[in-house]
Amino acid sequence: MPPKKRARVGGKAGSSGGDGDQKSGSGAGKKRKAEESSADPPQYDRWLMKSEPESRFENGIDVKFGVEDLKALPEQTGCWDGVRNYQARNFMRQMKEGQLAFFYHSNCKEPGIAGVMKIVKEAYVDHTQFDKKDVHYDASSKPDNPKWSMVDVQYQRMMKRFLPLSELKSVHLQHRAEGGPLKDMALFTRARLSVQPLTTEEFDFILSLEDKEPL
Repeated sequence: MPPKKRARVGGKAGSSGGDGDQKSGSGAGKKRKAEESSADPPQYDRWLMKSEPESRFENGIDVKFGVEDLKALPEQTGCWDGVRNYQARNFMRQMKEGQLAFFYHSNCKEPGIAGVMKIVKEAYVDHTQFDKKDVHYDASSKPDNPKWSMVDVQYQRMMKRFLPLSELKSVHLQHRAEGGPLKDMALFTRARLSVQPLTTEEFDFILSLEDKEPL
């Protein structure tokens, strides 16, 4: 198993949202709800994943983990542990081997997209939820019914230039007003999530910004 990594900023943020089942009072309602639940959830093939590149201590443990730390690991590969938000976890469970993700630096002086990584192992049980010494220990999660998952990621490359949050926000606002690929980008519509979905169009547009002058 790759060396453990720590913090995922936003992994504990927010609530599980609509994870719970809702019951309908009528037969027609039950049928409609069954039809809705049988529909496939939206499928994404690109991702944005947040982590902290600057030192911050929780219970005496430095939770720092930036793209350079991933690059320095054996085979430049590590497990993306510590996600403690149900929606973020569910997105990780949708990930497929070979898909690409942006490594986003968060909770730092200048947040933004720093690099590109690849999903190299699909979702499996996050061992940190059972480790009492780990900052992400969850006493309510049981080995026979674990709550939390993680994936393995592998460093691919640094961005040609760092794409700061401020620039991405400017593009998002422009696209929201005039139309464009980033008008509904999850970074601004689901900002607290540490694991976020991207469409291929969003991902490719963001890559195109590398070759343009900063705003």
